[in-house]
Amino acid sequence: MHFISADDLDRLYTFPAVIDALGEAFAAGVNAPLRHHHTIEHEGGLDQTLLLMPAWSKAVTEGHIGVKIATVTPDNGKLSLPAVMASYILMDGKTGAPQALIDGTRLTLWRTSCASGLAARYLAPSSPETLLVVGAGELAPFLARAHASVRDYKRIVVWNRSAGNAEKLAASLIEDGFDASATTDLDDAVSKADTITAATLSPVPLIKGELLKPGTHVDLVGAFTPKMRESDDDCIRRASVFVDTIEGASKEGGDIVQPLAAGVMTVDDIRADLHALTTGAHSGRASDDEITLFKSTGAALEDLAAAILAAELAA
Repeated sequence: MHFISADDLDRLYTFPAVIDALGEAFAAGVNAPLRHHHTIEHEGGLDQTLLLMPAWSKAVTEGHIGVKIATVTPDNGKLSLPAVMASYILMDGKTGAPQALIDGTRLTLWRTSCASGLAARYLAPSSPETLLVVGAGELAPFLARAHASVRDYKRIVVWNRSAGNAEKLAASLIEDGFDASATTDLDDAVSKADTITAATLSPVPLIKGELLKPGTHVDLVGAFTPKMRESDDDCIRRASVFVDTIEGASKEGGDIVQPLAAGVMTVDDIRADLHALTTGAHSGRASDDEITLFKSTGAALEDLAAAILAAELAA
């Protein structure tokens, strides 16, 4: 069994390659039960989440089996540690023999950001100027680079509750050659952005739908539990809504679960998932003025596709 570290993944992967791998996997499909989701209560702190995400190839004897074991610990920010930590085990589909143990934390950053990049291929405006990144955690720089690999943005603006962290992210993007800056005025940034990507653990909406200009693409990656939310009801009302998987988004992500419960939308209002987009069953953005919203809750399919790619590249 091979061990593939975070550094290995950064060396092996490119954003276009991972996005392509995810696109092929969503189009072909895999067997991926709804992930096991367990809450671990912490006295004097925020609850921790344990996630178990299995998946296996449809033709399993010719493919692979994989499982990710992940923890989400919101209080880790106080310790300068990532909120999400994980390990991924890739196995031979025919024998079940372990093939690779992969750094699941870095794998998650890559596959999550590239799922947003995949959606943006179909949903982002064709000639955008400004990308707004909401949140400055571990995932934020990956999201910025994934979106920048899909569309040619003239500038990237970063907002975070902690202005200092937004400035740090902007500085790292500048080092990579991007025209990046930090802002403390989220509403103003939302009103000017062509694409907005958000990755926070916010319990309350941050993005106001009334401020979105025609043609904006909203990419919601955080708020992974029903009690969290990054967008308000006006975002849902004004946007064409897309998701990674309908089952996951309608049961786990607060940006979809809460509007469903309140009657703001129904499941039928979801235009398409990534399977429909990648197979051409839905063509994606319909016009330059259409506001599109993509809600990502994460899928075990993404982990399996990214893990297989890593194992192939490392061979």
